[in-house]
Amino acid sequence: MIIVCNSSVLIALSAIGKLDLLRKRCEDAKLLIPKAVWREVVEEGRGQPGAQDVATADWIEIGEVESQIAVKVLLSQLDYGEAEVIVLAQEKGADLVLLDEKEARELAERLGLKVLGTLGLLIWAKRERLIGSIREQLDALRERAGFWISPELYEQALKEAGELHE
Repeated sequence: MIIVCNSSVLIALSAIGKLDLLRKRCEDAKLLIPKAVWREVVEEGRGQPGAQDVATADWIEIGEVESQIAVKVLLSQLDYGEAEVIVLAQEKGADLVLLDEKEARELAERLGLKVLGTLGLLIWAKRERLIGSIREQLDALRERAGFWISPELYEQALKEAGELHE
């Protein structure tokens, strides 16, 4: 199994001290990040959440994107990291792509990729009993990571995790 991850997921989970959840989700998989994500998180993000965690994570591999032309085409709609994530996922035949930004997620899905984001990972972790409360993690994302979650998405995540009943 191959999983390709964007920077927002790495940064958000690191900011709330939950990068280990990603490692557990990828136990039977290869987790790849393109060079643009490495640069954004580790080099440009030096001293920020995720930089040291990602730099020292031996379970994260850097993947080389072959088609820079495909990346350039996507740059009209996405940032460099998102574009490289989608192209790398296509080139490697990824089973899962980890993206948070709406436009990137929608484009990846239109291209036939299976997509999961930070909130989806937290819902998975709650179902696997790896975290006690998704509400605590969502609040931490908002407060510590500056992660924007719409009220509707917040409520939907609580419902899916079984923490909010209609």
